[in-house]
Amino acid sequence: MFGTSGVRGPVGETVTADLALDIGRALASDGADTVVVGRDARESGATLLRALSAGVTECGGDVIDIGVQPTPTVARSVVDEDADAGVVVTASHNPAPDNGIKLWAADGRAFGEDANGRIADIVREEAFDLGAWDELGEHRTGDAARGHHERALRESVAIPDDLAVVVDLGNGVGRVTADALHAAGCDVETLNAQRDGRFPGRPSEPTAENCQTACAVVEATDADFGVVHDGDADRMMAIDERGRFVSGDALLALFARREAGEGDRVAVPVDTSLLVADTLAEVGADVTYTPVGDAYVAAETTQADVVFGGEPSGAWIWPEQTPCPDGPLAACTLAALVGSEGSLAAAVDDLPTYPIRRDSVRTESKRAVVDRVAEIARDEFADISTLDGIRVETDAGWFLVRASGTEPLVRLTAEARDETDADALFETTRDLVARAAEKTR
Repeated sequence: MFGTSGVRGPVGETVTADLALDIGRALASDGADTVVVGRDARESGATLLRALSAGVTECGGDVIDIGVQPTPTVARSVVDEDADAGVVVTASHNPAPDNGIKLWAADGRAFGEDANGRIADIVREEAFDLGAWDELGEHRTGDAARGHHERALRESVAIPDDLAVVVDLGNGVGRVTADALHAAGCDVETLNAQRDGRFPGRPSEPTAENCQTACAVVEATDADFGVVHDGDADRMMAIDERGRFVSGDALLALFARREAGEGDRVAVPVDTSLLVADTLAEVGADVTYTPVGDAYVAAETTQADVVFGGEPSGAWIWPEQTPCPDGPLAACTLAALVGSEGSLAAAVDDLPTYPIRRDSVRTESKRAVVDRVAEIARDEFADISTLDGIRVETDAGWFLVRASGTEPLVRLTAEARDETDADALFETTRDLVARAAEKTR
């Protein structure tokens, strides 16, 4: 039922009001006495949130409904309200026909596999602790969440007051970013600022292809940089003052270097570029790898020496502030970084660039293929990790073979410090997958 980012899929098929009702029932039956709930701008979210809230109250839990808010605002509110759990009805960066349900623990972290599994079991077994007529929970609205989030941003980051910033909200709910930057004195220009769950301005996922208009606006104006969010503003990507979309690995390296020092660690998923490890090595810090998924990164940031966590897809976690990926916090931190560096473009250009190769192979036996790749790799390579798929380290670089979490695909990645080695590693990777696929037929 639950993937790495909760339940997610087409409304009326994978995601229904019946499912939302049952997840609400399961949360309260699992012991959540108070649950903070919110949603993104998708119209289907109103129906799903009402159903989920009814499930919570039907089993004796109280609901604090903070309405249409960014995912990180909801996660922060769980802590602010001293609640037992939180729920965001969102499909994040997925297209408009989708919606989803993501659960948050009392400390503001996303539910992990065990907690999600517990809820799934209750739903599957219909083991609901339904309340009697006089044992139903209460439903109330909360109106302070957004203001608390904005104040936290300005208190946690010293935002320069002389920057010009373009903020592309992608028709999502991340307005708190623009408001926090404006309140700090920045000159803010917004794009796609009207909330609309159909995402008419651009597709919700903040990729280079989807954000060409924002890049053109930054290039054509005197903006110091631009930021772009997805629909629920848990992700943030950046555009430099030349109008260039900054790669997630480069942004991760810049944030990591800013936060880490001698002996510190930064949590990153297994598909992260060598760039991050090499950049951290310059300051005496190191990476620690996790499975792909921000919940895994967040879990690793609970370790005392892990000062930051991030995914190249745009999820950034500052554990001293919040264990939830917080796109508005990332935008404000980027403003501070640009203020200290003087130029985002120059900071990015100072980073080394490594060739990376990616591809996917479609197969209905993705797990079996990856398992077979692991068997072959153990016989042929010395330095391997099976943390998420199979990652092999070589003197030249690394390659990764892992099953997609959402599609019938095996994903292939190879990276090295020069083009020839990258090509050779990628051919090795393709050959391994082809051999494994042949043996699983």
